[in-house]
Amino acid sequence: MADMRETLVDWLRDAHGMEKQAIDMMEAHSGRLEHYPELKAQIDRHIAETRGQVQRLEDCLGRLGADTSAVKTGLARASGMMQSLLGSTASDEVVKNAIGEASFERFEIANYRVLIAAAEACGEMEVKRLCEESLREEEAMASWLDQQLPIVTKRYLGMLETAGTSAAKR
Repeated sequence: MADMRETLVDWLRDAHGMEKQAIDMMEAHSGRLEHYPELKAQIDRHIAETRGQVQRLEDCLGRLGADTSAVKTGLARASGMMQSLLGSTASDEVVKNAIGEASFERFEIANYRVLIAAAEACGEMEVKRLCEESLREEEAMASWLDQQLPIVTKRYLGMLETAGTSAAKR
């Protein structure tokens, strides 16, 4: 049981880093969405939700007598910043970022499903409950992004056709 709990703690730390990375990426993307107000508003709303997810993960770790990992969080955040910087150079940044965010939501969903199963196996029902709450938020965001990808794509292409690359990008 001790090995299972240690594994759960490691995975919670990984998820904490993942959510910190998500915040960094979404904040960078949000600042460059002037022509996509619906997308910007939803990303800003999800940033607030993600901050709540970070708090829940910290609560889970605290329940298990552990804290976050500065190394895991730092590496995840550095990865997110590099991804945002690379994306900002693309002329079709808004579409690529929307694809990336939809993919990242699926990654987060998979992580929360693993955390829920591990918490249940360890008998940590409050950890399970907290992770289920975050899972519901991630599933809702993934669903919303799935619906928005065609809309964002068509808006980008329409703006590209009428105003050129620099206007369509933002």
